Amino acid sequence: MTLLAMRFENHEIRIALRRTPTAQAILKAVPFTATVQTWGQEVIFDCPVRVSYEDNAVNIVQPGDIAFWADGSSIVIGFGPTPISRHGEIRLSNACHIWGDALDEVSALADVKAGTVVEVDIAEPLDLKKASGQ
Repeated sequence: MTLLAMRFENHEIRIALRRTPTAQAILKAVPFTATVQTWGQEVIFDCPVRVSYEDNAVNIVQPGDIAFWADGSSIVIGFGPTPISRHGEIRLSNACHIWGDALDEVSALADVKAGTVVEVDIAEPLDLKKASGQ
């Protein structure tokens, strides 16, 4: 399993890639750095990738879904309500496609501020025995 790591000032989120064209394009683009913007409980940052929209683009996501906004060439991580959310849902500002799944708690991003630098790179291999407490 290929994993990426997104390293913010005080947080690291490991991402398991899905089998999508977007995931493959992002994998080819690492390593890169970007500056975070925030919008409600969403972080968004530029990604040096250009891809077309995939058929499964959505704007309502679940915690841990790692999304890509094709028109903005940006990675989007929603971890709670945004200004346009209804009834506690996570509604992104634009339709995005999901290319990865967070292996770490994305709610930790709540204290990431706009202007924070994020580094995206290949993650260390996951030690499944250690992760399960064995």
